[in-house]
Amino acid sequence: MERGAAGGRDEMMMTSGATGRIVPVFRSVLSRRALLRVAVALQKLFLWLLLLVGRRRRVGPEAASEVEPGKARRRRQAAEEEDVWRRRALAEEVAMAEDADAEGEGDRGTRWAIFLVPGARRNALFCRLWAPAAAEMRGILVIIHGLNEHSGRYMHFAKQLTACGFGVYAMDWIGHGGSDGLHGYVPSLDYVIEDIEVLLDKIMMENLGVPCFLLGHSTGGAVVLKASLYPHIRERLEGIILTSPALRVKPTHPIVGAVAPIFSLVAPKFQFKGANKRGIPVSRDPAALLAKYSDPLVYTGPIRVRTGHEILRISSYLLHNLKKVTIPFMVLHGTADRVTDPLASQDLYNEAASRHKDLRLYDGFLHDLLFEPERDEIGAEIIDWMDRMLRRQNV
Repeated sequence: MERGAAGGRDEMMMTSGATGRIVPVFRSVLSRRALLRVAVALQKLFLWLLLLVGRRRRVGPEAASEVEPGKARRRRQAAEEEDVWRRRALAEEVAMAEDADAEGEGDRGTRWAIFLVPGARRNALFCRLWAPAAAEMRGILVIIHGLNEHSGRYMHFAKQLTACGFGVYAMDWIGHGGSDGLHGYVPSLDYVIEDIEVLLDKIMMENLGVPCFLLGHSTGGAVVLKASLYPHIRERLEGIILTSPALRVKPTHPIVGAVAPIFSLVAPKFQFKGANKRGIPVSRDPAALLAKYSDPLVYTGPIRVRTGHEILRISSYLLHNLKKVTIPFMVLHGTADRVTDPLASQDLYNEAASRHKDLRLYDGFLHDLLFEPERDEIGAEIIDWMDRMLRRQNV
């Protein structure tokens, strides 16, 4: 398997993650300075409108009803709840193992289960477990999927892990897979971190003394890295693995970043319906691409404003705090990734204060590393790294 340095690329385009749809660019012949002045003016206008709306709301209940009639709000809530139940039913039908039987056991002695966990905000989190059936777990890997996908996609990797004695937990984020929330909408990535902490509490109580690792893919990688900066989470982990982490994600033009904070407050669920419909390839395996984009649990709609702003916000935070990273980590990235920037993974490796850190750059590989044709080799390298961290613990 070839490895090499990431190709030069100054900035990444903001995409919906699953489809690679590009956030529409404000096309203009104006200079950047002029566009920034326009952005500042728009920001002031929106702030004025927010103050005006807030003042009208304080006048009386009738003003609030004008902003959002109660019946329309209830209809939206009912439609969202119905969609959650539909997605949860689909999530329960996702295969957990090849030729699995009704008792929760499948290929090569793997036991599995699906369950709900009350999240930090009493939201239902859909979770999965794979574990060796006949042996104690040497360690546990908690998988945090990427934007717009779901935990059920990682069955093949989970099978590889259980064959090596590792247990696997995986959680659907808020608004993803079988979990509560509007599909594809994440009001705050900090909510995901809080939900990870809840799941870790459950795992630690049920598996006393078993070493635990976190793996995050893409935006999930950014979430995992930020979570590891909190001492009360870091001290419970042996290390983290990041595949194609979203550490440097920029809008297609500075004006998008300038107005995003305002739009995320005024219309957080608004979708960029003018997004480019040509998806960015995320795997060199045609079968993996077909499986992803035909999966009804993978969100393929345009990205929502608040969700996009949250990705920009967390990536900016992490780039300013790379030197604070002290946890052992392994970061993996394909040099041909067009969704997230492999150079940012190189920056993480160079700047992090961690004593134990590992960088793997795969020449010509795309975004979804665990769905590339070489997925088994990549999975084996992750397992080997966890083994080395466990041996270090026993020294």
